[in-house]
Amino acid sequence: MEDASQAPWTERKFDPSLRAIGRDWPEQAITMIGTARMRNLRMLTTQALEEGIPGDFIETGVWRGGACIYAKGIFEAYGAKDRKVFVADSFRGLPEPDATHNPADAGDIHHTYDQLAISRENVAGNFRRYGLLDEQVVFLEGWFKDTLPVAPIDRLAVLRLDGDMYESTVDALNALYHKVSPGGFVIVDDYVLEPCAKAIHDFRGQHGIEAPMEPVDGAAVWWRVPL
Repeated sequence: MEDASQAPWTERKFDPSLRAIGRDWPEQAITMIGTARMRNLRMLTTQALEEGIPGDFIETGVWRGGACIYAKGIFEAYGAKDRKVFVADSFRGLPEPDATHNPADAGDIHHTYDQLAISRENVAGNFRRYGLLDEQVVFLEGWFKDTLPVAPIDRLAVLRLDGDMYESTVDALNALYHKVSPGGFVIVDDYVLEPCAKAIHDFRGQHGIEAPMEPVDGAAVWWRVPL
């Protein structure tokens, strides 16, 4: 049985070319990031483990939790019992745009899509399906501006940003970037979206970040915090 798309810009049917590059919203699959971005997640997470880069994993904007579940599975496969997976989301969709404070988000309509509002219980259930729900999986429920500055995070080996909007992206960077260990990785899922890309460029410019950004699949990019 094919897993059709529920993305409004598609024909509501399964298209393997779109699925591979994460350009649709599956009806059944627990991730929408596509195979190239999943491989990138595996590559960087395993590299951090093999090189002993200290810290945990966080994704800011998790949908059904697939990327976080994959990261947790990698930690389990490597016996990294001391590494946490932080699962940060409102679990009720994206915020309405605040164009006064974040003009780049003016007109954003992500908040109108019920398909993006996945409950915490649903995400926890997906972890449970794979036998990966334990005390090392930490849910951070709420808007990023409220939850991330006070999150119980010491160090991060991998910071994965998937908030789509300027506000969601810059709020996560402001709260978490300084916690990424030297040699750790920052992944930007939605760099293809102009508001997200602007947030990235603004933040990197303000903080003098010159580490090269590497492409993943035409939508996502990543960079490494210098050692």
